[in-house]
Amino acid sequence: MVVQIVQFQLAGIGPLEYEAAAERIAPAFAHLPGLIAKAWLADPDEDTYGGVYLWTSRAAAEAYTDGELFAAARRNPAFANLRSSILDTLAAPTALTTRGLAELSAAEPLA
Repeated sequence: MVVQIVQFQLAGIGPLEYEAAAERIAPAFAHLPGLIAKAWLADPDEDTYGGVYLWTSRAAAEAYTDGELFAAARRNPAFANLRSSILDTLAAPTALTTRGLAELSAAEPLA
């Protein structure tokens, strides 16, 4: 399992407008190959937004990062300072410290 963390600040839109846009685009993520889950992040006090993605593999995360959906986010003027990190997980300690995550990562992806 691989984790991807994407963060950005809002530029020219407010938190409620961003949330409405996120709800509109969320169904497109359900069909991404290899995506196990995505948590949508928002911290209006710190002006930090983004997502935490769980992927079946690094190749799936990189395919998303190289694909059109992420390219559209990069081009979006409402997302300032967009950054992304793809991180491998340590299977054994992760299995010991998370409830259900091992089962989740072994499950079929959303698509």
